[in-house]
Amino acid sequence: MNRTSTQLVTLATRVCPKAPPGASAPMNDITGYVMWGVIALMSLGMLVGVGGVVAGRVFSMPHASKMSVVGICVVFGAAIAYLVLPGALTGIVGQGCV
Repeated sequence: MNRTSTQLVTLATRVCPKAPPGASAPMNDITGYVMWGVIALMSLGMLVGVGGVVAGRVFSMPHASKMSVVGICVVFGAAIAYLVLPGALTGIVGQGCV
């Protein structure tokens, strides 16, 4: 590499994206609300799944119980993805500096 391309590479490694002034606090609030909503929906999904299993057993509807178990498994899969995917995305993108 010549000197000019080396200077460009070192300049590019120092470029880090940042939010416009005053945007950090609202973005943190929105992110917190979304995370809270996802956790609330997962809790609701678990509650509905358990209720479906109980109702399927009480009313002798085995297909309802089986589908409720599938729903519970989907919620568990979503919870695992909720924990794993942000770390994987950070590993791929890095800390945000190019």
